Amino acid sequence: MRNQIIVAVALLVSSFSFSQKSELKLAEKAIKSENYADAKTAISAADGLIGAADAKTKAKYYFLKGKAYYANGKGTAEDVKVAISSFEEVEKIEGGSGKYSTYVTEMKQAMLTSFVDNASSAYQAKQYDAAAVKFEQAYRMSKKDTVYLYFAAVSAVTSKDYDSSLEYYKELRELGYKGIETEYKAKNKATGEIESFDNKDVMTFSVQAGTHENPQTTKSKSKSSEIIKNIALIYVNQGKNEEAIAAMQAARKENPGDVNLVLNEANVQLKMGNREEFKKLMMEATQMDPGNATLQYNLGVISADAGDTAAAKKYYERAIQLNPEYADAYNNLAVLILSTEQDIISEMNNLGSSSADNKRYDELKAERLEIYNEAAPYLEKTLKLQPKNIDAARTLMQIYSAVDNMPRFKEMKALVEQLEAGQ
Repeated sequence: MRNQIIVAVALLVSSFSFSQKSELKLAEKAIKSENYADAKTAISAADGLIGAADAKTKAKYYFLKGKAYYANGKGTAEDVKVAISSFEEVEKIEGGSGKYSTYVTEMKQAMLTSFVDNASSAYQAKQYDAAAVKFEQAYRMSKKDTVYLYFAAVSAVTSKDYDSSLEYYKELRELGYKGIETEYKAKNKATGEIESFDNKDVMTFSVQAGTHENPQTTKSKSKSSEIIKNIALIYVNQGKNEEAIAAMQAARKENPGDVNLVLNEANVQLKMGNREEFKKLMMEATQMDPGNATLQYNLGVISADAGDTAAAKKYYERAIQLNPEYADAYNNLAVLILSTEQDIISEMNNLGSSSADNKRYDELKAERLEIYNEAAPYLEKTLKLQPKNIDAARTLMQIYSAVDNMPRFKEMKALVEQLEAGQ
């Protein structure tokens, strides 16, 4: 009796093995003819039997499953996840050095190249949702390249897919991603502009060739503050204000000397309507780094957004005092001054035709010209520091027309036309 049972079981195992191989052959044949739907069907038929298979058969099964679900790049996002997972199983089974692992290495490299190329193309075409998917797939394929997960987060948040971007940013935080990179830059002798290079060798060659000078090798800033800020802002967008503040405060405990985190929390507090807490944090940031021109400029931007024109003007002036070449500070100061004319224009438009109204109109017109004359020097300085700033040139052209300075108007008009032609 025992011999009969043993024979029966042996026959059953043999039947399973035959079924596995039969289904895998069908899958392999379908893949070769690019009939991926049939290949997936055959793979699914073998799913329940693969547990008892030997290592070689399992490796082949997962390899074919990966190819079937990837479908030569035509698989859905969910199918691609299955494909990546399947290829990882092949490497686990064979230890990364077997027959199918060699094929998998080639497949993964081709897939990675495809994901990155498609992600970059989608991003440049402003198809940010598609770019996010492809960048995430690139990261899952090559987890050592965490920068792809960062690009996925940036793409997702740009496409307003806040749920996905939050998950990506949180994963980056868990990974301890800093995003610090070595940057290679040199000055182009012909244009006078600073240009970036992919690596040190290209930069060195350009300097030796005589096209560039003043080579510089620097480290980029950590992206930790940006990541935690975006996590908090996503929470704010989702109405989860407490989570937003908790995220900021946790980051500040990790980096107590990071003034940017203080500014980010202040920004969140402002978005939540907590103006007193906002002011408190702003003062804290100023005390932490009073000689930082960029900080003073950022304080000016935030104050302007908060509607505190006087404070914004003070911060912009302080930024200029610390860095007399701060073009953006000059520009924003001019914009701030010009913004005050809106109330004047509104009042002028609402005046009647009485003698009193006409008198008031002339007074307001004079005030408006004073505003133009006050803003013009800051725009002139902006244009001197940024000769291609067409917005500054256009605004100056309008100002000189309004104050009846025709020589300067003609100069600005010619400059605007020149800049427009070069765009």
